[in-house]
Amino acid sequence: MFRLGRVGAPELEKIARNSESAEPTYADLGASLTGSLPPGYRHDRYEARLPERPDAFDRAREGLRQWVAHIYSGLSVQPLEPPREGATVAVASPLGPLTAVAICRVVTLVDEQDTFGFAYGTLPGHPEQGEESFLVKRADEGVTFTVVAFSKPVELLARVGGPITRAVQQRATRRYLDAVVAFVAADT
Repeated sequence: MFRLGRVGAPELEKIARNSESAEPTYADLGASLTGSLPPGYRHDRYEARLPERPDAFDRAREGLRQWVAHIYSGLSVQPLEPPREGATVAVASPLGPLTAVAICRVVTLVDEQDTFGFAYGTLPGHPEQGEESFLVKRADEGVTFTVVAFSKPVELLARVGGPITRAVQQRATRRYLDAVVAFVAADT
């Protein structure tokens, strides 16, 4: 949904709360983490190698738990709690005089020794339809942060926006990567 002006934390939290009983707007829950993305959507995959440091994986995991990818990218998230499977969140993205509000459900949480992340999917009222995952992996080659998404515009403004909407999405994803890289690199 698009709103005129800024959407503050209390209103954003209310939007999330009011959507808790809503069902996702797509069928392939968790597909962004399987490597087999459904047809009929745009598919995106972005990856960044994280700075080499002994605690890179732990810092990246903590960054995802704090929604660093989103917040450092200029977005607001409510409720601001660590992602958990089944949680409903509302994400606000300022776009000039408008704010795009994306209502999502965390559909999958991965918390393993060398892998951490989550996938959230769209709920009614989201300008798009689909899913996006945020995953940190530790391997012999180092630690990577990957964002995978499948989506298509639903709301009129998102559909009419065409290339502009797509550019905004791609810029946001690059900012997610940069945010986690910066968080991991920062001295604590």
